[in-house]
Amino acid sequence: MKRLISIVLIITLVFTSLFAQAVQEEVKKETVSFTDSSGRVVEIPATIDRVAPSGAVATMFLSAFAPEKMCTVSGRPSSAQMAYLPEELASLPETGQMYGSKATLNLEELLASGAELVIDLGDFKDGIQEDLDALQAQIGIPVIFIEANMESMASAFRTLGKVLSMEERGEALGAFVDETMAMAAENKGKIKDKVSVMYATTSDGLGTNAKGSTQAQVLDIVGAENAIVVENVSDKGGGNQINLETAMLSDPDVIIFTEESIYKEVSTLSGWKEMTAVKNGSYYMVPTMPYNWLGNPPSMNMLIGVWWLGNLLYPEYYSYSMVDKAREIYSLLWGYDLSVEEAETMLEKGKN
Repeated sequence: MKRLISIVLIITLVFTSLFAQAVQEEVKKETVSFTDSSGRVVEIPATIDRVAPSGAVATMFLSAFAPEKMCTVSGRPSSAQMAYLPEELASLPETGQMYGSKATLNLEELLASGAELVIDLGDFKDGIQEDLDALQAQIGIPVIFIEANMESMASAFRTLGKVLSMEERGEALGAFVDETMAMAAENKGKIKDKVSVMYATTSDGLGTNAKGSTQAQVLDIVGAENAIVVENVSDKGGGNQINLETAMLSDPDVIIFTEESIYKEVSTLSGWKEMTAVKNGSYYMVPTMPYNWLGNPPSMNMLIGVWWLGNLLYPEYYSYSMVDKAREIYSLLWGYDLSVEEAETMLEKGKN
């Protein structure tokens, strides 16, 4: 009799265990309907542990938001970038840009990664619904788009929080975006005489992010006057190519250069050295680690750019320690403990 009871108990335990596993599998497979920023309704897992970015901008956002849930990157960060980024990124497989004219999707790596969801972040573009529908059909993994520019970034972070069940993180980053934009709007309203700025983005200094470019948003946000005005504005990282004569005629109060540029020798170059900004020593180099603070590509890195450029152009209004602010932002975005010395070096490096 005792032996029979033992057998019954064992059988009961086995079936209970199998039932529990079945329930767990069912819960794991549970999905919810999500309406993305393009209006697409997508069935996504209710609980997501492995997410893949669709490209460079999504990689940047997710590496700041939830590196522990990333299972791929679009491209490997450089060793210089990795000094500031979460260490998890260093060993993740590269899956490339997943769609568009420059698509380099590594489908084999994506499928092997176990990704439960692909997330695309950035600006809304015509035809994005069709592109993402086609991508989703190709890979057999749900794909969603979350609009994330400077105007919608707070909402984007909060939406990411809901999708990835990380509401507290989403609220923390969303609140910081709100703080940044409110601070800039308040200070911009105090400015009476705008500083004209040329943002030179290429090595020769003649590629520029002109007025109206999404790449030049930070200039507008802090209250600067973009000195370069063109008819057909480019939103590409290098911007619009102009000639030296156009640059000289614009004669900006301030010029911002990128790191790989003529920045160091501009004061000796014919044409450039006659410009007001150069003669006055009002030319600077934007910090670029782990990403360019002003964009290229435009992502959450522009948040620190707002604090930096505002303080650089209008210190009487944007009045705070940029060293302290940089340390705060690096900790918030990338979990990196930026030292005072590192922050000072970054900021001093961009001053002539």
